[in-house]
Amino acid sequence: MGPREQVVKALNEGAEAGRRGDRPNACPYPAGDLRRSVWLRGYAKNRPLPGE
Repeated sequence: MGPREQVVKALNEGAEAGRRGDRPNACPYPAGDLRRSVWLRGYAKNRPLPGE
């Protein structure tokens, strides 16, 4: 899997975690890894906001 596919996979995994309501510290990627930033971006975009 190339770098682009890895980034897309991390984004999709983060989005799914956000929809499920997982905690943000459930990210499987280590600090300093680009995929962590992308995972968190997908997570933040798809998580339910308080009151929803």
